[in-house]
Amino acid sequence: MKMTLNQLLVEMDGFQQNTGVIVLAATNFPEALDRALVRPGRFDTNVVVPLPDVRGRSQILALYAKPIPLEAGVDLETIARATPGFSGADLANLMNVAALRASHLEKKKVTMADLEYACDKIRMGAERKSAVISPENLKLTAYHEGGHALVALHTPGAQPIHKATIVPRGNTLGMVAYLPEKDQLNLTREQMLAHIDICMGGRIAEELIFGKESVTTGASSDLQQATSMARNMITKYGMSETIGPVYHSDSQLDKLSTHSREAVEKEVRELCQKAETNARKILSEHSKDLHLLAQGLLQYETLSWTDIKEVLAGREPKLTRVDPKPGQGVAEKAQGGLRSTHLERQ
Repeated sequence: MKMTLNQLLVEMDGFQQNTGVIVLAATNFPEALDRALVRPGRFDTNVVVPLPDVRGRSQILALYAKPIPLEAGVDLETIARATPGFSGADLANLMNVAALRASHLEKKKVTMADLEYACDKIRMGAERKSAVISPENLKLTAYHEGGHALVALHTPGAQPIHKATIVPRGNTLGMVAYLPEKDQLNLTREQMLAHIDICMGGRIAEELIFGKESVTTGASSDLQQATSMARNMITKYGMSETIGPVYHSDSQLDKLSTHSREAVEKEVRELCQKAETNARKILSEHSKDLHLLAQGLLQYETLSWTDIKEVLAGREPKLTRVDPKPGQGVAEKAQGGLRSTHLERQ
């Protein structure tokens, strides 16, 4: 490493100002560069290349889609909105996975379903086709995910729902994916409170339908997300009247006085308990919709936002019915993103 650095410095110092040579270099670890390399006169100009935004992702998808025959109904804008945080390499891989699936199914063109499949596989892992899940667990997962979806549907500040599924992928048994209209550079207080409410929706749905004694450990990731968001609101975003407009890093929290730590934990607990109350109120008022949505998930396993609206209206969704065998899941799911965000049952 030192020899390479020294040789590079020697070669760079050999240039004259009038030679017209510009040296470019790229790194993912700028903090690890030697100070001699980045002093004025050497690599002294930094150009930050962030991950592509929704417009950039759409253009990248269009570029990689040129050699691939796409069906007329394919909407690359929707895929771009559903893939926040994807790099150019990720998007290239997405198009490749979609093309491979279309070829495997002997299709002449890549469809929207193929692109959704590729997005799901990259985000969440391969579908666990061999997973043996009892009908009781499928039913519980359906109500859990239905709870998330309904709370999101009736909470101001919540992101638009993309789809809900009870098909296991990776370490998850099901999830609700969201489709932000644009990349979220900042979150408002309303949006963060809505996220905490939605996190509580799955656990409250289990409690309302199956009883408090039958609440499962599947909500652990939801509770983790809710607690983390509430704590950040209080300690990092200055959104607590009691604590005030201050910032405390995770390491600084350990150095606070006992009284201050207790005040922080009290605020976190109150935010989570209030979210639990909001979720319970919504699901109690819309219990009929919760049953309809859970039955729709049990019948079809994966429901898009359009399908969810049809199911809640008491109509048959316009999709191919899947009658799964007991203990089997065959549909597919996606992650949108609180990062696109998602809530999942483990």
